Amino acid sequence: MPAPSARVDVPSGAVDANYTRVFLSCYSTTMSTDDREVAILAASRSAFTACTVTARSPLFLATMAILPIRIVGDPVLHTPTEQVTKTPAELAELFADMYETLDAANGVGLAANQVGLPLRLFIYDCPDQGPDGKMIRRKGEVVNPVLETSAIPETMPDPEDDDEGCLSVPGEQYPTGRADWARVTGTDANGEPVDIEGTGFFARMLQHEVGHLDGFLYVDVLIGRNARAAKKAIKRAGWGKPGLSWVPGTVEDPFGHED
Repeated sequence: MPAPSARVDVPSGAVDANYTRVFLSCYSTTMSTDDREVAILAASRSAFTACTVTARSPLFLATMAILPIRIVGDPVLHTPTEQVTKTPAELAELFADMYETLDAANGVGLAANQVGLPLRLFIYDCPDQGPDGKMIRRKGEVVNPVLETSAIPETMPDPEDDDEGCLSVPGEQYPTGRADWARVTGTDANGEPVDIEGTGFFARMLQHEVGHLDGFLYVDVLIGRNARAAKKAIKRAGWGKPGLSWVPGTVEDPFGHED
């Protein structure tokens, strides 16, 4: 999920279909960091054709930490994710890469299936209002999250207060009805129990990310004219099919954030 911002249109790029298979393999074995980077680079060559770097260079390592984000229509985004059984040590590199990707995308939340992994986990780095009314940032990760919310309004969402976007639908934003309060329980990157809750934008983020893990995007819960507008935008962009992604930092920010 992106931070709130202005919207601009940018093109998307296709990733080699072999990428997913190799990427999953790299994170599910004891492959060394160097071998993992080389394997993923080779598999994702269509996403990095503009990069001419060596396997040992700082540019290579920085690029490899920023993962391609899948675009609406890819099957991994529309299939419920699997419960995570991996140990914290096995997930450490994945979390590091996801945080790097989230930062490059100027996002506030990122689910594992958005980077091609059908695992029930997400990370967040999201603004929220503290107890004293001042804005703070809340950052963390949740493995195998369970979501609880207050009632979701049945009325049309407000076009100003309820605008929502998604890194897997780059550049588009639509008013989306969400519960004002949400709570998520699970475990963190260290395997420790986590229990987080919030209201407003933070609650929206929690619902958005768990929705990803349940196999649907925010555009799937839009209603009325907003649903129709999203459907047209997806068709116009040529999305809605497997194999499309974009790499944060290689194109203009789709939501108009400034570095």
